[in-house]
Amino acid sequence: MTPLSRNGIAARVALDIQDGWHVNLGIGMPEMVANYLPEGREILLHSENGILGMGPSPAEKDVDWTLINAGKKPVTAQPGASYFDHAWSFGIIRGRHLELCVLGGYQVAPNGDLANWARDANDPLPAIGGAMDLAAGAQRIFVMMTHNDKSGAPKLLESCSFPLTGAGIVKKVYTDLCVIDVADNRFTVTDMVEGLTREELQNRTGAPLHFADQVAVLKDPD
Repeated sequence: MTPLSRNGIAARVALDIQDGWHVNLGIGMPEMVANYLPEGREILLHSENGILGMGPSPAEKDVDWTLINAGKKPVTAQPGASYFDHAWSFGIIRGRHLELCVLGGYQVAPNGDLANWARDANDPLPAIGGAMDLAAGAQRIFVMMTHNDKSGAPKLLESCSFPLTGAGIVKKVYTDLCVIDVADNRFTVTDMVEGLTREELQNRTGAPLHFADQVAVLKDPD
């Protein structure tokens, strides 16, 4: 069994982004989703610092440090992209004009609770930041993360022990081992990496798992 790479997780998330959606990609791993958006779908990527219409990451020779996302990483702009101030940007978020926000996560519970900004009082992150607005304002939240932390502890739990970013907001979770629908207070596995057994996946998870009638195979992009 080989877990998905970060690129593999990003590519799988991208498949579920629908034509016509306005989408915010959170700082960190979610930024990679921009590189895998399916051809033929009109998807407008939003960044809190005031961009609508971001494109994929630039080649090194094309980096323009006057064009960055909220994570201070260089980005590209699609034809017709627009730029605006923070007031307009957060008006888009708080006005519920984003069909989707993709966030990283520390913990997710079957009721849709998400913890992704602090693990304890000594966490280096200074504050919850724009994730608070995105969690409350986006029409749906997808979470992408490793299935277990560096010590092997599960991130999918019956209840979150870290401070919540939002309650009952997560619709889907994408990990390096599987894809999970979050609904009706339960986790339902729809995709798994090849070679992983259901028993092993359950052993690596801190909450009961249910499985779709047909579970698709996850693979890294070629």
